[in-house]
Amino acid sequence: MTSEVRLAAVPVWPDWRGFVRGHWPLAAGLAALALPTLFSLANGPWQEESGVHGVIVLVTGLWLVVRRWGDIVARARPGNPIVTGALMLLALLFYVAGRAFEFISVETAALLLVMVAVIQQYWGFAVLRLLWFPIFYLGFVIPLPGWFLDQITLPLKEFVSQLVTDSLVGLDYPIARMGVTLYVGAYQLLVEDACAGLNSLVSLSAIGLFYVYLLRGSNPAYSMLLLGMVIPIAIIANCVRVAALVLITHHLGNAWAQGYLHNFAGMVTFVSALLLIFVLDWVLTPLRSRLEPKGTPA
Repeated sequence: MTSEVRLAAVPVWPDWRGFVRGHWPLAAGLAALALPTLFSLANGPWQEESGVHGVIVLVTGLWLVVRRWGDIVARARPGNPIVTGALMLLALLFYVAGRAFEFISVETAALLLVMVAVIQQYWGFAVLRLLWFPIFYLGFVIPLPGWFLDQITLPLKEFVSQLVTDSLVGLDYPIARMGVTLYVGAYQLLVEDACAGLNSLVSLSAIGLFYVYLLRGSNPAYSMLLLGMVIPIAIIANCVRVAALVLITHHLGNAWAQGYLHNFAGMVTFVSALLLIFVLDWVLTPLRSRLEPKGTPA
């Protein structure tokens, strides 16, 4: 007589309908929190150049969670209700404050913390450790607060302006600088936030990390290394963009620089910087192997 052992199949995709039916109060509460925040993001930061990556990060971040559903189910254990309660209380306090005073950054961060609390309660710390990168990646959905943008934008614009001016003066171009305003011949150009590299810096960081995670696995040390390299890449690429627009203005006139070529230069700059990240990742392959934890799955 032979005995047959049957293993239960681990679902690859979550049963959303079953979850909503079994936990409809939780699902309703999450929807009540998430929908107003998403509406505010869609009508605010996501319409600005500095926040256009938000929708892409949200969709791809949730996809990163869903694609690991089999591993999530396999490692799921009940969480600690005390930890869940503390996280949820903190998150709701910040959510209410952010919502009441229209601090969309605080509101979005609080919503992400709510999701962390729910994951901890239903799936446990092991799943939180498994999903550390998708959670970190979804943090790019949080809009940068205005005061923070003001603090870092001006130094970036001044740095880009100074570097472009010094470079073109060395090539005998008639260019001068006053603050973030460049004077070339009879023309005057203002280095705006988009040209300082801030917008592409956030987008490049998010896309670069997404690329590393998919192709190289969740190596925290290497992810942070590449993230650090994205910063100078974005700034240098935008210096090239500003210099190109100055040269176009000098040789072809202001109408050419501020028209189609202005947007085209921004697109070319972003794509070039992104390709440079891919090349840098290829060059750093030996270092990535050294940083990979021994015996730890990606």
